[in-house]
Amino acid sequence: MEMQKLYLLVPLAPLIGAMIAGLFCRIIPRWVAHTATIAGVAVAFVASLIIFKDVQAGHTFNGTVYTWLTSGDYRFEVGFLIDTLTTTMMLVVTFVSLMVHIYTIGYMKEDPGYNRFFSYISLFTFSMLMLVMSNNFMQLFFGWEAVGLVSYLLIGFWYTRPTAIFANMKAFLVNRVGDFGFILGIGLILAHFGTLDYAEVFKKAPEFATATINIFGSADWSLMTVTCICLFIGAMGKSAQVPLHVWLPDSMEGPTPISALIHAATMVTAGIFMVARMSPLFELSTTALSFVIVIGAITALFMGFLGIIQNDIKRVVAYSTLSQLGYMTVALGASAYSVAIFHLMTHAFFKALLFLAAGSVIIGMHHDQDIRNMGGLRKYMPITWITSLIGSLALIGTPFMAGFYSKDSIIEVVALSSIPGSGFAYFAVMAGVFVTAFYSFRMYFLVFHGEERFGKAAHDDHHDHQGDHDDEETSHDHHHGLAPGQKPHETPWVVTLPLVLLAIPSVVIGYIAIGPMVFGDYFNGVIFIDHHAHPAMERFAEHFHGAAAMGIHSLTSLPFILALSGVVVSWFFYMKRPDIPAAIQRRFSAINTLLENKYYFDKFNDVVFAGGSRLLGKALWRGGDVAVIDGIIVNGSAKVVGWISSITRLFQTGYVYHYAFTMIIGVFVLMTLWINRA
Repeated sequence: MEMQKLYLLVPLAPLIGAMIAGLFCRIIPRWVAHTATIAGVAVAFVASLIIFKDVQAGHTFNGTVYTWLTSGDYRFEVGFLIDTLTTTMMLVVTFVSLMVHIYTIGYMKEDPGYNRFFSYISLFTFSMLMLVMSNNFMQLFFGWEAVGLVSYLLIGFWYTRPTAIFANMKAFLVNRVGDFGFILGIGLILAHFGTLDYAEVFKKAPEFATATINIFGSADWSLMTVTCICLFIGAMGKSAQVPLHVWLPDSMEGPTPISALIHAATMVTAGIFMVARMSPLFELSTTALSFVIVIGAITALFMGFLGIIQNDIKRVVAYSTLSQLGYMTVALGASAYSVAIFHLMTHAFFKALLFLAAGSVIIGMHHDQDIRNMGGLRKYMPITWITSLIGSLALIGTPFMAGFYSKDSIIEVVALSSIPGSGFAYFAVMAGVFVTAFYSFRMYFLVFHGEERFGKAAHDDHHDHQGDHDDEETSHDHHHGLAPGQKPHETPWVVTLPLVLLAIPSVVIGYIAIGPMVFGDYFNGVIFIDHHAHPAMERFAEHFHGAAAMGIHSLTSLPFILALSGVVVSWFFYMKRPDIPAAIQRRFSAINTLLENKYYFDKFNDVVFAGGSRLLGKALWRGGDVAVIDGIIVNGSAKVVGWISSITRLFQTGYVYHYAFTMIIGVFVLMTLWINRA
């Protein structure tokens, strides 16, 4: 009973903090807002640690906390499922969120919306915790929609900027597309399984392994395949997989702390977590897994290419998030759910670190985000420099760093997988290693090394991504870029402390966790794999001889050589011969244009979906509104009445003998009818 109260405390503590900061945001001083929300998230983190210890001792929990609605035989409940997968997610979410909360004190100190921002990020943490702790599909869907709603509020936080309003609407609409698929999947589960409780659904799942449904026409479709693909479409929206990835780079319009929170620990990892949680369902459909691995591979490779040409420091990191989410999705498709969660965890630390370091650079540069205006920041911002370097090394998979263990595990598993599409996926993740190393260190070298380029650029030209925001009241970036002769400066401790605390797990967590999480019995009874049909994980386990051996062996492996060559090439291009990338850009201008336009996904959506919707709307307006409703029903009925009236008017003369004549005719007609009937 005591533990159950602790379970409730984890999501409720951030919610209470959010309510204090949000409901009273106009009257409470700033220190009350940040103290309340940070205390709430800190309490949730400590409670998560205690629950983690309890689960490690073998005490799991699966139960209902509150029955929301009963409809016939169906029950819609709020309940918690506390096991190793949940506690892993709880620790990652609360820790990264706590770091972001502390960092925000420094980053948002000049912003008029300070209290409102703290309320939102605390509410975001509550939503994500409700999602990961759920034991049924209804609560999962509640958390799913709640993180979508709060992300909408956060991306459009500076609501006087047209670009921010456009970006948050885009995120909201693209997520609705994914969520439509997600709710169809949940609907299929409710219709066929008769319950929304995970445990019940997983228990009944094997009975439905060969079940088919008829969607349209005479073709029969596998129920599990259709359900899993529908659920995965939900994950494609939240976890930004091609083609539903278009919202994620634009979400950079929100303040930097929220970029770290959306991209590292919450929101984008929700889809990965959900598929891992649904492993008993996905294992019953090789077709669905094949779909997952191909989508993941396309995202991992092609979104990485876009990172190469970005000049906005936050967008480079955003595209690396897209690419890494592709890696996690590839792991899910190869039935390596534990590896996907392992990469999710390591990625949460080093990606939050990279985003917060980028934010630190932006503060030091007085809110200039263009990496072409930086250079040589190493000596001005030593803590930001060293933590950025650690984050970048972890991201590219440097041996013994956190990212190495999870990334190399994904590559190994895909190589051993026999699922259709795994050959293409192996090529994509392998090529992605070079691409990731190249664009990560391109950014690193341009920002921290080489000649100092700040103070030279004309800072009055607002870059297109900054938006035009002269409205002092809600603008955070009203002083834009360093003035000539001004030097960057290291940021205050509330900004650098989270960087240092995130850098530590970015180095060590992979080495510590790979044994138990990927090869041990950490996820026993939580993640289910049909080893007979999908033997990749079993084969991978045979090759593993400990974390140290894996690190040493990798020094001669292809991924390490590719990563190293990516770093060397970017160093040569941007430090020694900057004329070469410029020449390549000119020579391959068509490819450059394609990348600049992000493969024309936005243009396609604009023309086909938005344009199609407008055309359909116009046709319905012309045909339905103007022609049928106004033309026939409203005006038509008036015309009919007018026509009848005009005929009736002929008999309304005012002469008595006309009326007498009409009465006689009427009596005659009535008599005739009466006689005929008699």
